[in-house]
Amino acid sequence: IAEVAGERVGSIALARSEEEGVAKLRLLLLEEQARGCGLGSHLVDVCHQFARHAGYKKMRLWTTDQQKEAREIYRGKGYVLVAEDPVHAFGKNMVDETWELTLSAAYCWLVSENFTVRINPTKKYW
Repeated sequence: IAEVAGERVGSIALARSEEEGVAKLRLLLLEEQARGCGLGSHLVDVCHQFARHAGYKKMRLWTTDQQKEAREIYRGKGYVLVAEDPVHAFGKNMVDETWELTLSAAYCWLVSENFTVRINPTKKYW
């Protein structure tokens, strides 16, 4: 959960995949007022850090071609588009996309004065 000035403005989730060593990036959500300041990118970085710490070797995510800003974040982090499936959903034609990223051992932690990201250290995620 991301907060700005004590207000919840975004979230992201990481889920275990059925495939060994693969984590799923899920539900990158940002309130309109929190977009464009780097918060989405930071949330993705936090998920990568957590996944590495938990021993995952690869990240996978599903999105659509309609999520242009999110797709730019993923592309900028090194995700590669591995599958596309044209569909008709939510009243329009779109393309379901699967993206993957191989997690490297080296990682630089990013810290920002503009937002706070909380991970519950007492909760067992897996």
